[in-house]
Amino acid sequence: QARSYVPILRHLCPASAMQRAALLAVLGFAAVGGAAGVALRARRTGQEPDTSCGKGFDNLVQCSQDYYRTAAVELWTHPSHVSDNATFEAEFECWFASMCTTKCGGLPSQADSRKKALTEKCRSVQVDWLKIWNMFSEEEVKWFKKNYPSNEVQEEGESAVHYKQA
Repeated sequence: QARSYVPILRHLCPASAMQRAALLAVLGFAAVGGAAGVALRARRTGQEPDTSCGKGFDNLVQCSQDYYRTAAVELWTHPSHVSDNATFEAEFECWFASMCTTKCGGLPSQADSRKKALTEKCRSVQVDWLKIWNMFSEEEVKWFKKNYPSNEVQEEGESAVHYKQA
């Protein structure tokens, strides 16, 4: 069964690159939308704590939270996605916190080599998500596919949704 992977470009690993990481982490989510995450959250209330969010967005250092919030506003400028950062805020914060907590599996930052081109592509209304996804290294693709929470969840008599996939 095919999975739908949203491109997330990371630059988190060293602490000095964490500020740049948020900009890249939220990019891919603007390319894909859906209401399944909202419906899933509504059904999951009262369950055990969600560890897929790392130590949680609210537990990140303040400068990381501030940088993410600035990046979320600056990146959602595409006419079709201007409110996605608010619509999927909980999901994006969760994934960002997970990347910060795990330091992207120790992958080296590529901010110096691709930040400028990536930022231009992410702000363009003519560049689709696949062009951004193709900027991932092979190691980043493997890490993303292994770590992005996209398990299929289905309750009896309902359509399947992907856990944490907005």
